[in-house]
Amino acid sequence: MSSSLPNCIFIFYSLFLIQFCSCRQIMDKDQKIDHTKQDHINIYEKTDLYDLDPALNVFFHVTDLYSGKKMPIYFAVNDPSTTPRLLTREQSDSIPFSSSKLSYLLELISLAKGSPQALAMDQTLKQCELDATPGETRFCASSLESMLDLTRGILGMVKLKALTTDIHNMSNTLLQEYTFLNEPLEVNVSDMVACHTMAYPSAVYYCHGQKGYNRVFEISLGGENGNIVDAIAVCHMDTSNWDSDHVAFRVLGGQPGSSPVCHFLPADNIVWIPAS
Repeated sequence: MSSSLPNCIFIFYSLFLIQFCSCRQIMDKDQKIDHTKQDHINIYEKTDLYDLDPALNVFFHVTDLYSGKKMPIYFAVNDPSTTPRLLTREQSDSIPFSSSKLSYLLELISLAKGSPQALAMDQTLKQCELDATPGETRFCASSLESMLDLTRGILGMVKLKALTTDIHNMSNTLLQEYTFLNEPLEVNVSDMVACHTMAYPSAVYYCHGQKGYNRVFEISLGGENGNIVDAIAVCHMDTSNWDSDHVAFRVLGGQPGSSPVCHFLPADNIVWIPAS
């Protein structure tokens, strides 16, 4: 492991230069999907933020699931050439991943404490160290091997299938009106693990599995600009344990336990399900 450390430091630093050119966008995006108060720092103080921030156009009602439905949806477009990749397990294990080691990590990549990038790293590390909420299992993964191992720890030793949102011929129009081209197709699964990207120099996924009634849908969308998106959406049917100040309730109305909440997944998120 020690012989590979210099190489890993170089990889870590190189990924840092790529990742944090847009770290605030990544950090804000993931905060909007978190479900409980302890999971995030609430940065939404204005009740009209839905009108101000187009990225909030990802939430919808379960009653919206029908062919021909029209709604504005925000899909971020990431350049694959600048998107950080997961490290190998050996590389990941050679680099500390702990808030207690943040000072060392910042020194490693010559990053000033208190900078927006350092604060984003600190928030990611602290969120990954939070205890799970009742009925939830969570983990953070920085290598594909650890993600698969920990996902199987939740779903069982089964063959896994990854569901992701696929954006075709996408323009630079992040927010536009989409039409449901077909009847949404429900994926018949009883358990799933959703993994969301986090702001960090290398790719880090915050993954969680929740007990309760959650539904997964594959939805074909047609944009007003001619874009086609094969989207993955998750509907959380039981929101009784959610924070009453969750941004989804500000967007959709209601309160914890009053109604299901559905949301589209960005293209860089993953939903793991049993392949069978």
